[in-house]
Parts: sequence; structure tokens; C-alpha cells
Amino acid sequence: MIKFIKVTKEYGRPEPALSDVSFHLVKGQFAFLTGHSGSGKSTALRLAHLAERPTHGEVRVSGFSSSRTSRRDVWKLRRKVGYVFQDFRLLPNRTALENVSFALEVIGSSRKQIVPRAQRLLAQVGLAPKAGAWVHELSGGEQQRVAIARALASEPLLLLADEPTGNLDERATRGIMDLFWEINVLGMAVLMATHDLELMRRHPKARVLELDEGHLVYDSAEKEQPEGRPDRSPGVLISDLAGEPEPAQEREI
Repeated sequence: MIKFIKVTKEYGRPEPALSDVSFHLVKGQFAFLTGHSGSGKSTALRLAHLAERPTHGEVRVSGFSSSRTSRRDVWKLRRKVGYVFQDFRLLPNRTALENVSFALEVIGSSRKQIVPRAQRLLAQVGLAPKAGAWVHELSGGEQQRVAIARALASEPLLLLADEPTGNLDERATRGIMDLFWEINVLGMAVLMATHDLELMRRHPKARVLELDEGHLVYDSAEKEQPEGRPDRSPGVLISDLAGEPEPAQEREI
């Protein structure tokens, strides 16, 4: 689903945002992408969405390559890859149903099918009773559920999520995480950026990828540290996590 091959991303600063990062997220896998603020998590997600291109190396996502896919064809990738943001990015002054309907319009769904499909998507995320509610009437957790329903509109194979619970309270966070796991069980791969240790503790079966100053310093699918990476020191983020995910068998799609 996602393959980073010796990816480096530079922005003109002294140190690159990502430096020689390689990993492979396979079909149907759930992975946390973690690290302290500024470690490169959001940059990695933008690269996986082809919103940006690597300075060096290659990103392959669901059959598309950062080296070969033209900007004109990026929309084809977006049909296969959903994206959920921390700040929801819903359309103001519209209802939950209208927000999801708009996403269906953008991908060219049949007019007759837009409202029924939007209603089914809202039901899938547990928001059928709030379909007619305005965005400002919804709680943070409910707004994020609308955002997830919108991201599912194109029936993607992969869902990227950038700190999707960062603005939510504990109860809403649990609900959103349960929803992501339900989506993953249906076969969709999920790559979620987070720095929430408690969140990761509650989901020990997920794969964990940790970035530190742009370097991939830990991958729970590997028995040893990524080659060429510095040894981890005590007290670094993942060292506090209990349990280690079991490596998944890789499958290409």
C-alpha cells in the first residue's frame, strides 16, 4: 500500500524534514506513525498523499509513484487514499449530510445516489441521527466522524490520519479509535500519525513506526533497529510502550 524507498525531504533548512526513510505498509495493516513534534510525521503523510514529492528517493502508494505520477494524475491516487485531519476541515454553514454529499459530488457520483450514499456513510460512522445537524451544532467527536465519513466517500484502500484525536477529549478519542479499528477490520489499511502514548498503549497489536528528527528510529515489524540508525536511548517515546506488535506478512496489491 505504501512504500518509502530511501526518502529524504528537504525544505531549505539545515536539517531535512525526513532523512533516508524506508518502510513498507502492506494491505490491510494498521500502523501508528509516532514521534515528538517536528519529527516528520506530517511530512511523511503529505508525501504518502503525493501532496508533496521527496527531494530524494521514491514514495509508492497503491500503484502510484512519486517519480512517475504527474501532478495532473494525482486525483487518481486521491480516489484510493482517504485523508483525515486533526482540525476536521469541514465546510461551514452546511449540515453533516451536505458535507459528505459534497465529497461524493467531487468524485463524480451519480446525482441520484449522492444522498443515499451520504446517508449510508454517516450511518457507518454512527451519525445517522445527526445527518441534518449543522457543523457548529456537532461536538468535536461528531465533527471528526463526519470528516471520516467524507474520507470514505471514494471507498479508498488506504486511510491516512494526521493526529485525528488531537483535539478530542478522552471519551471522543475512544469512540474515534474504535471506528478506525472497525474500518481496518473491513480491510482498509490505516496509517495514523499520533504522539499520544496512552492511545498506542491501548492498541498493542498495531504496528508502530517512530520518527526522530526526520530519521526512522524504530519499526515494531523489525526485530532490529533500521540499518544505519542510531541506537535508541532510554526514555525515548516508544520505550515506555508496553507490548510489541506482531509483524504482518507483506502482501503487494
